[in-house]
Amino acid sequence: MNRNHDRERKKTMGFDELRNAVRGRVLESGDPDFEQAARPWSLAVAQPVAAVAEVADAADVAAVVRYAGAAGRPVATQPTGHGAAGGIDTAIVLRTGALNRLEIDPVARVARVGAGVRWGQVQAAAATHGLTGLAGSNPVVGVTGYTLGGGKSWFGRKYGWASNAVRAFEIVDAEGRPARVTADSDPDLFWALSGGGGDFAVVTGLEFELFPAPGLYGGRITWTADRLPEVWEAFRELTSRAPDELSVWFNRFQFPQAPEMVGVDLAYLGDPEQGRTLVSALDRIGGALTDTRAAMSVADLGDITEEPVDPSPAITRGELLDDLSPAAEKIILGESLAPLVSLQVRHLGGALARPAAGARGALSDRYLVSTLGLGLPHLREAVHARTHALVAEFGALVTGKKPFTFLAPGESAAAAFDAATVDRLRTIKRERDPRNVIRSNYPVFA
Repeated sequence: MNRNHDRERKKTMGFDELRNAVRGRVLESGDPDFEQAARPWSLAVAQPVAAVAEVADAADVAAVVRYAGAAGRPVATQPTGHGAAGGIDTAIVLRTGALNRLEIDPVARVARVGAGVRWGQVQAAAATHGLTGLAGSNPVVGVTGYTLGGGKSWFGRKYGWASNAVRAFEIVDAEGRPARVTADSDPDLFWALSGGGGDFAVVTGLEFELFPAPGLYGGRITWTADRLPEVWEAFRELTSRAPDELSVWFNRFQFPQAPEMVGVDLAYLGDPEQGRTLVSALDRIGGALTDTRAAMSVADLGDITEEPVDPSPAITRGELLDDLSPAAEKIILGESLAPLVSLQVRHLGGALARPAAGARGALSDRYLVSTLGLGLPHLREAVHARTHALVAEFGALVTGKKPFTFLAPGESAAAAFDAATVDRLRTIKRERDPRNVIRSNYPVFA
């Protein structure tokens, strides 16, 4: 009882001791800039926290973890906060933006990055050497959190999950000790960090493989909603025969105060002329409103979807489909999306479905359906209701499993893995962090 009383007393004390232990800035409630520093990227996620530590280096990270362990507080690392899920009221949030080392070794085809580096920075640096990382659609997403969750790239069908490309993790463990983790030096921890989420250590840096980028053809085409059946049939045709170098996404859009639209996003890693030929079925659909398809640099991947790069109140949901059955098609092409902003179907398969060494593993489902709505006060309830209604409508057509980085607040890490993987992840968590100091956005024991 005395020990518990002492722990609770420490939780109510200020953070002067922590401030004295780090070079970076420590903010708590009442401090200028605290609210902004604690805010996640999605403004729809409520995230009250105990403090924010804007660390200056890996030594600061170690000091924060040691302090948190002694104080009985969890540490939640959020380089950008894109994956925030809330539920960390007593935690110290680590912001790692100052860990911004970025090195490209073009001969070895390797990138070495700090935990604060974002994908747009990696792509810009790699492109100058004719190389690419396994980046996603948004350039401001942090490399570390994305990769710890597996990381589904535009080029994943060709090269697999981003976590498969990692050669080494620089970490601080739950005792505050720094280490370099490879598949040889610590096979269990390396396996867990390779797509199992951030529940096992604080990652301060990554070393990962880069891949040849001989060319890129990509862009978005949009039409008015009356073209919906034609666009859907073209999407089905393209994805039924797409080579692994080609990724194609189908979209329905319902922007506020605008008519509904339908669109296709695509990226082909290879000769642009070959890419244009591969998607020529789209040229047979007349009346395009916009068409940004062109030869492009891998540094400009974010231009394909032009997703928001500033914090916004996004409410998202992702579900996996084994195939595009007539029943699934009826739902996808069904009634108006409102109040949702978009419904997207991403083609998976290729290398994403092949065996992998890390916790992410293979994913046999061939399509990912995701929805997006605005979490504005007057819309939030209706967006959640429409989202839940859609999932209920899919019923047994969706597997209930999904990529880790597509989990939504209220969901569990167990939804990203099979039972054997969850059991192994939990065993590693118990062994490496018995006091539960490190706190992922989606903990393995939630």
